[in-house]
Amino acid sequence: MVKKIDLNLPLFNYLDDVICGVDEAGRGPLAGPVFAAAVILDPARPIEGLRDSKKLTEARRDALAIEIKAHALSWSIAECSEQEIDTLNILQATMLAMRRAIEGLHILPTLALIDGNRCPVISVRAEAIIKGDDKVPAISAASILAKTARDHALGLLHLQYPHYAFDQHKGYPTALHMERLRLHGVSPVHRKSYAPVRALLGEFALAR
Repeated sequence: MVKKIDLNLPLFNYLDDVICGVDEAGRGPLAGPVFAAAVILDPARPIEGLRDSKKLTEARRDALAIEIKAHALSWSIAECSEQEIDTLNILQATMLAMRRAIEGLHILPTLALIDGNRCPVISVRAEAIIKGDDKVPAISAASILAKTARDHALGLLHLQYPHYAFDQHKGYPTALHMERLRLHGVSPVHRKSYAPVRALLGEFALAR
């Protein structure tokens, strides 16, 4: 049973737990994998400046990612491919990426705090926190690792498919991305189950 955490509860309720924060990056883009990260922070080595990765500059995210990897007790990054997204749907693929990230930790948590309103099916207790990436440091750390990992992956996709400008829009449905999609067609790394990509595939099929 998934339980939503009450952030008004006193902190001592969780002092006996080994807590990992979990978040994802890349549910909205039309291309590339969806990423998730899980982080167990070290209470003895606090990291200043943790917050929702979307509210940080790219340079600050990159710097914090290095610090998180150096100081966290355990961290893990996982992904689900475009093919898995198209097969499972984005929600289930995101849940799977989160589960993989949690299972990749070398320390077993007793409680997983998940950003959002849903939890993956996992073997440890899980609690969902809406906007947790800006409320819970461990989730903020996971948000940063997932975001920086995905941005790096899209940078590599840009090297493979430079005409789509993945380095600029990171796969999101911007005007530039849609222009390049119409010009060059759908690549192997586009999510074919997403409506804008599916519509273009239909147009190309009719044009033949």
